[in-house]
Amino acid sequence: MKLLIVEDEYSLRHSMIEFLTSSSYLCESCSNYQDALEKIELYDYDCIILDIMLPGGSGLDLLKNLKQNNKTDGIIIISAKGELGDKINGIEMGADDYLAKPFHLSELAVRVAAIIRRKKFQGKSNLIIGNISIDIQGKRVTIENKELDLTQKEYQLLIYLAINKNRVLSKNAIAQHLWGDDMDFPDNYDFIYAHIKNLRKKIVAAGSEDCIRSIYGEGYKMQIA
Repeated sequence: MKLLIVEDEYSLRHSMIEFLTSSSYLCESCSNYQDALEKIELYDYDCIILDIMLPGGSGLDLLKNLKQNNKTDGIIIISAKGELGDKINGIEMGADDYLAKPFHLSELAVRVAAIIRRKKFQGKSNLIIGNISIDIQGKRVTIENKELDLTQKEYQLLIYLAINKNRVLSKNAIAQHLWGDDMDFPDNYDFIYAHIKNLRKKIVAAGSEDCIRSIYGEGYKMQIA
């Protein structure tokens, strides 16, 4: 799952990135209005943690932009003010949740997980794809009660394919979703093929059919009848 953290206070931004990364999220961040605007216009995120007061503009204007462009990213508004007016404005404009500073990072993580579960998984804690069972909260994958030993990237790849089942995902889209700002995109995507190959091998070895299809010249998809 990919998050965008928009917060100008360095120590808080760094703390959020560290804590949420340790919870297996891919975190991108920015500290001002213009950089955040460029990111939300170019990319999609599973959840955006959005400060209201930003250098160069307001987080509420970014929220307005997201809704005008029919973006479906989950949004948590954060604000140092803690004023009722901020909360009401943010929720009325389409934010999914609101947190007043200071807050516990563990509470933030719980709220992020709840928004993603509601928006991506219809509120379910388990995702069933064929005979593959994914425990979203526990980050465990089982096939016929046999747990798969997946790396973090393999788990993220499986989730991304699962929530987009029967849709072709380009190699560029997969790379952007799994690595984000942490990589410069190369001319070939052999590293994605390696992750796909390993994930397929583990799924089949656990007793499931190979449900990941290679679409020549386009990318990959999880094909479920």
